[in-house]
Amino acid sequence: MKRTYGALAVAAIAMMATPAFAQIKIGSAGPMTGQYAAFGEQLKRGATMAVEEINAAGGVNGQKLELLVGDDACDPKQATAVANKMVSDKVVFVAGHFCSGSSIPASDIYKEGKILQITPASTNPKLTDDAAAKGNTTVFRTCGRDDIQGLTVGGYILKHHKNAKVAILHDKSPYGKGVADETKKALNKGGLREAMYEAYNDTDKDFTALINKMKQAKIDIIVLGGYHTAGALIIKQSREQGLGAQMMGFDSLETAEFAQLGGAATNGVLMSFPPKAEDDPKNAALVKKFRDAKYNPEGYTLFSYAAVKAWAEAAAKAKSTDPTAVAAALRGGKYDSAVGVLEFDQKGDIKNPVYDIYVWKDGKSYPTTK
Repeated sequence: MKRTYGALAVAAIAMMATPAFAQIKIGSAGPMTGQYAAFGEQLKRGATMAVEEINAAGGVNGQKLELLVGDDACDPKQATAVANKMVSDKVVFVAGHFCSGSSIPASDIYKEGKILQITPASTNPKLTDDAAAKGNTTVFRTCGRDDIQGLTVGGYILKHHKNAKVAILHDKSPYGKGVADETKKALNKGGLREAMYEAYNDTDKDFTALINKMKQAKIDIIVLGGYHTAGALIIKQSREQGLGAQMMGFDSLETAEFAQLGGAATNGVLMSFPPKAEDDPKNAALVKKFRDAKYNPEGYTLFSYAAVKAWAEAAAKAKSTDPTAVAAALRGGKYDSAVGVLEFDQKGDIKNPVYDIYVWKDGKSYPTTK
């Protein structure tokens, strides 16, 4: 899958939130350009706010932080370029990446470069499963996994639409195919066989052939394993072409850009997402700080913020930025964060992850009452 969002990310690393005498370099990495740039902005904004607060409080172990931002455009090749640049710049920690297809190849480079990685958003189980199998103990995430999302979405369909004709679509990416396959697994185990299982290209603009196929199959529910840009086009074109099927997506729909691209057709679209941290009353003052800076901390903003804060707290406990020492501190403690209490298992996954079902209405997503 090719992307043409400019030169490789070696030229796309920028300095953010840099104090005058920075002594510890950390990174934030994600799609800062391209069709998923809204999510890169979430990760960058969260990390930047965390660094500003940490530096204002004296830094980590008496040293200030410098944040380097890498643009991977959700492309695996650019992700490896970003990772290599982080190593050459002597970064000790990276909060990233967003796409699982970026986080997975980057993780091997971070291991060799002695960089601890906490992704705020990559949900494919292979990231931590493969790292554990390779003996890589310095990979973590502040989000849940696709196997939990698949159980959540599959369980919802089995409970409310047991006899529906389901089309499972995916964009061939590690993330999109991952959530689609986990949902398929949950549905099949519950006795529901999908009527369609189809792949599409995330760069496509015209989905007429796919929609016609779903119309012929009389599809009731579309399970969308993919990102918000294609999802918005698929639901909009489905409505324009007379297909009224219910769309169910996943966490990658959680950006206002989804509704902007899909318009009124996104009303009623369902998705899985963790309990929204920006709606938690305990985060009111933090959310106000973001909004005062003219940014709404939607989606994975606070997951990125929490990743940086958890790393800083663990580094303080370890009295070191050595990745092995910080990893041991992360596994050995509980971290009260903006996205809840973070407790990590041996693979680096959070314990007891939760996903809820949300519904889109008039440009925003809300928890369902079902």
